[in-house]
Amino acid sequence: MGHNNDLILRAAEIIRRGGIVAFPTETVYGLGADAFNPLAVARVFEAKKRPYFDPLIVHVAHPVDMKKLVKEIPLNAQKLTERFWPGPLTVVLLKEEDIPDIVTAGLPTLAIRMPNHPMALSLIRESNSPIAAPSANLFGYVSPTTAEHVQEQLGDQVDLILDGGPCPVGVESTIVSFLEGKPKLLRPGGVSLEEIESIIGKVEISRNKEGTPSAPGMLPSHYAPRTPIVLDWDDQSLVIDKEKNVGLLAFREPRDHLKFRHIEVLSKKGDLREAATNLFAAIRRLDRWNLDFILAETIPEIGLGRAIMDRLRRASIKGEIN
Repeated sequence: MGHNNDLILRAAEIIRRGGIVAFPTETVYGLGADAFNPLAVARVFEAKKRPYFDPLIVHVAHPVDMKKLVKEIPLNAQKLTERFWPGPLTVVLLKEEDIPDIVTAGLPTLAIRMPNHPMALSLIRESNSPIAAPSANLFGYVSPTTAEHVQEQLGDQVDLILDGGPCPVGVESTIVSFLEGKPKLLRPGGVSLEEIESIIGKVEISRNKEGTPSAPGMLPSHYAPRTPIVLDWDDQSLVIDKEKNVGLLAFREPRDHLKFRHIEVLSKKGDLREAATNLFAAIRRLDRWNLDFILAETIPEIGLGRAIMDRLRRASIKGEIN
């Protein structure tokens, strides 16, 4: 264990400094970052080459760690975590404000689990912070259940891979949400529905309609602002009506030659990682200005730019500005 211990301490130090580490859990290998460090979390999406943002599961080392992350813990959620943690069960609850938007993909909810793997638990404890992690694979590839899988797919993208041998469960965690007080199964997984229902009674099963998922590992629902977002525009076609209140979602600092009521800049220096971490909050801030519409600049579709553009397309309206 001595050698492992040194490695875990090194891995924890990497997490605390904003790096990313692949680590074993009982379900699959995760690709982890400090859940409170949005730039580190952006690196996770970057490494996975994910074409969109979806909510990540935040891993804790003790049930009591949940209290710092969510607004309240309903009794049924408490019962399930007492019975199945550590284990392949994820609960979705309303998040505390200070959880970065990029972790929840702009949703007001947070997915949390306590993994049943000594290495994962040591890493979280030594990092002194919950760890946000999706599976440690490239987008569209099979989930990794050995360190070799991670090495093959992500070797050069990750600061360290902790090898804990093959994952014993090898299937993702079950996800149950507790919004509006009603338990709902969002994803079947390592804990069966029957086991869950034997403890808290009937659980609704989410019939996931395309485009409206509310959990990790499914299509991301978007934070749809009230204000229309317009992506296809150019200075020529846009002689802004003086009566209209228009906002701009700019990638870099704009050359302000149009009169906007309010401008949000995603990254002054044009850094895609920084832009990704600012995206959801910037849209939300623009939304508060009661604008007639928001013009969004297109962002180069490389790396995280693809995920940012996917999100903007989902939130944008088609057709003319009038």
